[in-house]
Amino acid sequence: MALVAHPEVDASMSTRLWTLLLGLLLLVAALPSLAMAGPSAAGAPDHSSGLSAASAYPTLKGNITGPGVVGTGANQRYLIQASGGPATAPNGTIVGNLTYYASVNGANLTGVQITPTSAAIVAGAPGRPLLEAGTVPQTLTIAVELVSVLNTTNVTLNLTLTVQVVQPYTLSAVILNPNNATVAAFPIIVDLDGAKVGNVSAPNILPFSEYNFSFEYASINLSTGWHTFSISLTQEHGLVRFANGSTVYTASFYVPGPAPDYTIWYVTGVVAFVGVLFILAARLGARRRNPTKK
Repeated sequence: MALVAHPEVDASMSTRLWTLLLGLLLLVAALPSLAMAGPSAAGAPDHSSGLSAASAYPTLKGNITGPGVVGTGANQRYLIQASGGPATAPNGTIVGNLTYYASVNGANLTGVQITPTSAAIVAGAPGRPLLEAGTVPQTLTIAVELVSVLNTTNVTLNLTLTVQVVQPYTLSAVILNPNNATVAAFPIIVDLDGAKVGNVSAPNILPFSEYNFSFEYASINLSTGWHTFSISLTQEHGLVRFANGSTVYTASFYVPGPAPDYTIWYVTGVVAFVGVLFILAARLGARRRNPTKK
């Protein structure tokens, strides 16, 4: 059978092949553009602004400050500062709720508390809870949780501060007003070993009256030996004096050293005792092996 050629069929196939080839070439040329546009089209985060979801607000930061050593029976305020998190705009403006939650832990919490246990922190007004230390010398831990909230987004930060409650050193004196006129309130500076450690504001003292001065100093860093408190009334120009008639009052106290460590003596005694037992046992054994003949 003879084959018959059909020119119109060959031309149609050739056109289709060239069209397909041209389409492939256009697709290859467009791939880089599609790759760049792909993530945004697929719903991926747009980082073109330079801010990711994690950096849309400042990092939550905060601290709690105050004395690390307080006397028994003392009431001491602590300062809680915080900023950042979703409640704070990038320019520092608070746009949500920034709150602290405080608690105190210790071995004996009788008479120990911190108030208020929670409060909002606003710009220029940090939290100022009051710690009531109780009457038992011990170690307390103030725990604070900071919470920054805006709508349904919230971030937390935990802080702690250790406080040593110790028996304070107390300075007491009687101040007299021997005049027939009221002496206005005045400050009394307290020195310890020549360095200022505090001050007390004396109230108005009525004519021929007295004021019972008292000052407590809490510390765990005083060295072993004698230390001296001193207070002076010389700035009051003779209007008041101490009960002994002087305008200067001093009081000394002694800080004992740590208890001696007898461990080495205990160990030496045990070793010596064991040695004596060994010698006695050796002698008794020798006598049994070599009995004396009569």
